[in-house]
Amino acid sequence: MSSLQGQHILLGISGGIAAYKAAELVRLLRRAGAEVRVMMTHSAREFITPLTLQALSGNAVHGDLLDPGAEAGMGHIELARWADQVLIAPTSANCIARLAHGLADDLLTTVCLATTAPLALAPAMNRQMWAAAATQENVALLQTRGVRILGPAEGEQACGEVGPGRMLEPVELLRALAASDAAGTLVGVRVLITAGPTREAIDPVRYISNRSSGRMGYALAQAATDAGAGVTLVSGPVALALPAGVRRVDVISAADMHAAVFEQLPGQDIFIASAAVADYRPGQQAGHKIKKTEAEMTLTLERTEDILAAVAALPEAPFTVGFAAETRALGHYARDKLQRKSLDMVAANLVGGEETGFDSPDNALSVFWEGGMLEIPRASKLAVADKLVALIGERYREKNRTENN
Repeated sequence: MSSLQGQHILLGISGGIAAYKAAELVRLLRRAGAEVRVMMTHSAREFITPLTLQALSGNAVHGDLLDPGAEAGMGHIELARWADQVLIAPTSANCIARLAHGLADDLLTTVCLATTAPLALAPAMNRQMWAAAATQENVALLQTRGVRILGPAEGEQACGEVGPGRMLEPVELLRALAASDAAGTLVGVRVLITAGPTREAIDPVRYISNRSSGRMGYALAQAATDAGAGVTLVSGPVALALPAGVRRVDVISAADMHAAVFEQLPGQDIFIASAAVADYRPGQQAGHKIKKTEAEMTLTLERTEDILAAVAALPEAPFTVGFAAETRALGHYARDKLQRKSLDMVAANLVGGEETGFDSPDNALSVFWEGGMLEIPRASKLAVADKLVALIGERYREKNRTENN
């Protein structure tokens, strides 16, 4: 996590019960070495007082669009120029809608239009309001403009309902802000990632699967989010917590994953296929549990859909990254996969041992692309994911520059 030391963080607070968390967020930002200024909507003042935030930030709290005490009476311009990063936490559904449509009817929205600093939003609202088509369309529109959406998290809400809509905790927002100036930023980029294993049913009780834990894919989702991307994760069955700010689509079989990927693919800029998708499935699934009556049983298998190759073969394919989990001849098989499936990049790792790969918290990757390769040494999967995402961002921008020229 990069340092916030000396950064100017402009914190906007819109109306919502989660506004109480802003006090802790200001405290953490100050502890991290940032200078913090706060601007509040009028409805935010119903939930937390400006005096509290003034005491914690050490600066006057701003709320009026035209400030007689500011230079030329235009405090919004001064704040817009001062900020290195702008975060609105909490961001209400109303605030998201006004930002999406370019309204500038108060200090907060006007500053967001006037600033060139990176803008991040931490949504907080009832789960139904978050799921509403209007909110989701507004969020998607903001993401296309490079706005980072941090969260929301899932859990119990003030209204008594349970689901997505909780504001991320202050420590999570701190990490996201600190990571946002990292090299290889993906601000404004939409990334689709697959993770985990698939399960191919034999009968209602048994299935064929593999040892993938999904940890690498989930680490990539976290790293891409930290780099500013809007991330959708298509996940096989795993026992992992969803990284904050990531949208997840759950699947079971290879056919499910194929359908989900192509449903989510429109508008995606980068596709990272880290899931361990089954290569074969039973040709027929028994409708009832197969009884143990014979000494031997023959199971006929058929090929599953090749999701990675199908995405790479699209006329306007996203920047496509495959994974190659091998037990031997790592470089040979990885380069073959790169060429055979017309991929932009392949990240290859050795599996079957105890130190890296399946069932391990650590990993090491050999990354190949046309005309180059890079070794990412053994480290935690999140640390490896950070390096891989930075490299993907670099190669993605290089490809775009080449194509535009």
